[in-house]
Amino acid sequence: MQASLIKEAAEIKDQLVDWRRDFHRHPELGLQLNRTAGVVASELKHLGLIVRTRVAETGVVGLLKGGQPGPVIMLRFDMDALPIMEDTGASYASVNPGVMHACGHDGHTAIGLGVARLLCRHQKELPGVIKFIFQPGEEGFAGAQRMIEEGVLENPAPIRSLAMHLWNTHPVGWIGLTPGPAMAGAEKIEIVIQGKGGHAAAPDLAVDPVVAAAQVIAALQTVVSRNVDPIEAAVVSISEVKAGDVFNVIPPNARLKGTIRTFKPKVRELVIRRVEEIASNVARAMGCKADVECLQISLPLVNDIAVTKRLHHLVLENLPELTIDDSCRVMGSEDMADFMHKVPGCYIFVGSNNPTRGLDSPHHSPKFDFDENALPLGAGLMAAAAWEELEAG
Repeated sequence: MQASLIKEAAEIKDQLVDWRRDFHRHPELGLQLNRTAGVVASELKHLGLIVRTRVAETGVVGLLKGGQPGPVIMLRFDMDALPIMEDTGASYASVNPGVMHACGHDGHTAIGLGVARLLCRHQKELPGVIKFIFQPGEEGFAGAQRMIEEGVLENPAPIRSLAMHLWNTHPVGWIGLTPGPAMAGAEKIEIVIQGKGGHAAAPDLAVDPVVAAAQVIAALQTVVSRNVDPIEAAVVSISEVKAGDVFNVIPPNARLKGTIRTFKPKVRELVIRRVEEIASNVARAMGCKADVECLQISLPLVNDIAVTKRLHHLVLENLPELTIDDSCRVMGSEDMADFMHKVPGCYIFVGSNNPTRGLDSPHHSPKFDFDENALPLGAGLMAAAAWEELEAG
């Protein structure tokens, strides 16, 4: 059946492209995906799935019950766009100014509908239940956690989970299947440095938080290079700096924001502790006070070894022309990790770029677009993987 699903996916490419371009033209942000969710729910109902809407505001859950007994497997597809002004020039470019699908979630949503269509064709033979989760708010809105809190992992409870991401750093024909850690956990850090404001011409009468902020930023660069084992991976980036709004006034405070990325809990604890110590002590040395807040955005995404091994074999057997990369690890984060922390599974990267056609801009770029030949490949692979996991029991 797995080989048949992969073949059938190629036959619905035109429909996949139509869905994708429709979603691309009408991108929506965060948890407010009313149009997108409406299209998804309508398509799933048309296929005969049991559909639940308004989960985490605009999430959609579809239940496909097979004609044969078996386990429940969860498939997750994210739907939200980004607050970016599109600059692709594509005929299907966003009609919503300042909003675009710059990360491929339009493709993911189309692939999810394609998988539902493919599996519905074989519902009588389907050995179990497929739970489709179409998620809003992946781009920093805690959509996965919201859906979990609203019961998507219950009634029925899935035993394993699958998700995928079109990946524009690699060409169509490349697949990332990494056992173990695949994406980093993410923290948001905010440091407020309190000084004493005053006239810029009389710095001796003020306590300058801008100078302290500069010293803190420079010192934080030693956290990874001098505290973390070189064999391990970690990132500390300060990406937002705000202080004052007048050229001749020393402001009373400076605010820094950034992110920490790690794979392992012990490394995470070390990095957070050192960020807090360095910020507080450097600021104190400059006569200031630093308040440090660290907020966990997502857990590390860790692929289940057994599931990943099965999917590796599935690709080798049915798509031998593909290139499998089993060492693809990225410091980007993904809240699918929240689902996988509770339901073991595998997160698949699907190459989607085509440099010869200029379709190789990075994710979150105003020029982001991908080769739509990745759509039937992603749909066929996800459908076959779902069937594989049902049979694995």
